[in-house]
Amino acid sequence: MTVDTSSSGDAGVGAGAEQLAVAAAVAAGESVLSRRFGSAITLVAPEDLAGSGPATVVRARVVSSSFALPRTLVIKHYPDQPASGADPFAQEAVSYQLFTALAPDERMCPELLAHDGRDRVLVLEDLGRTPTLEDKLYARDSRAAERALLSWARSLGRLHASTAGREADFNALLRRLGGPAKNDGRGEDELCARVPAVIQERLGIPAPDEVLTQVADALEQSRSAGFRAFSPVELSPDNNLVTGESVRFLDFEFGCVRSALVDAAHLRLPFASWPDALALPAGMSEAMVAAWRAEVVGVWPTFADDDVLASHLTTSELLRVWLITGEELGSLDLSRHAAPVSREAALVTWWRDLAKHAGYVRMTAVSEFAARVAAALAARLGPHADLAFYPAFR
Repeated sequence: MTVDTSSSGDAGVGAGAEQLAVAAAVAAGESVLSRRFGSAITLVAPEDLAGSGPATVVRARVVSSSFALPRTLVIKHYPDQPASGADPFAQEAVSYQLFTALAPDERMCPELLAHDGRDRVLVLEDLGRTPTLEDKLYARDSRAAERALLSWARSLGRLHASTAGREADFNALLRRLGGPAKNDGRGEDELCARVPAVIQERLGIPAPDEVLTQVADALEQSRSAGFRAFSPVELSPDNNLVTGESVRFLDFEFGCVRSALVDAAHLRLPFASWPDALALPAGMSEAMVAAWRAEVVGVWPTFADDDVLASHLTTSELLRVWLITGEELGSLDLSRHAAPVSREAALVTWWRDLAKHAGYVRMTAVSEFAARVAAALAARLGPHADLAFYPAFR
């Protein structure tokens, strides 16, 4: 889910189904607020924030209230039960509950004001018409973009530090809302197993046994009991608001507790799960890692050791690159005559960086294999192999 919060003027409400969806969201919001505060609360001037996920997302104004409510609120309404699998409403409601229980300076998201499992609705603090991290990356101010990226890394670190050791709380809250049991991860096992055949078929490069062992170790690390904390999972710049104080996370439809190192790998592969991911200038990822580490080292002192941190990050980076390759390489057009598409160039960049980082921590077989994969991809893409920078850094 992504939400457009930066639009100006009257966004208005669409006709037909969209209008009905907005009306239903407002009614659900009024209902849960009235039950929460014991008095009727009326919301007016709804503005559709155009969420792209299963929820209808609306900003609305509180007409009047004897309670200390903000002037405007954001309502997220999930009208439909999922056909199967995890329930995005339950995941998001529990995620916001977890953070709302924390002190305000530890809350890296809007405050949850009310929610209801029957109406499948959340009422949230409205952070206003604030630019997203994506806005900063696509503007033409490199200094502002750098500050926003470092703030994002610090916020991610604070998010991890404040929720470390809270997995039992998260799971208990999820059970109350009828959330399903934790994913057993078999999908990742199957994907990891398919990657060598995909690379062999597309690039003609066999994966050495030592590399396969390192991948298995990386998968085990991602599931280990150490370094577990809350994760938004969807680490995309369009899901983060750049406020005057810090970057705030918005989208918790897939929120869960997992190894913080899975998220930290995205400091090496910035926004890799986002289809529009582009390149950052030299040194930016290292600065983001330092900003993240400064926030988590008090909880996990072992990360004060440069070598230990580098080894853990590279192992997690290997798994992320491996999984993304398995998901995407089979469907990419690697013809030299194809129109340049940044996703192919992103894979070249990520395999090159993995080769470099693996060399630093003496994962020699991984480094050599990654260099071969990067070179083969680059040779097929020709002049389109270099990933473009975000506009802020061009």
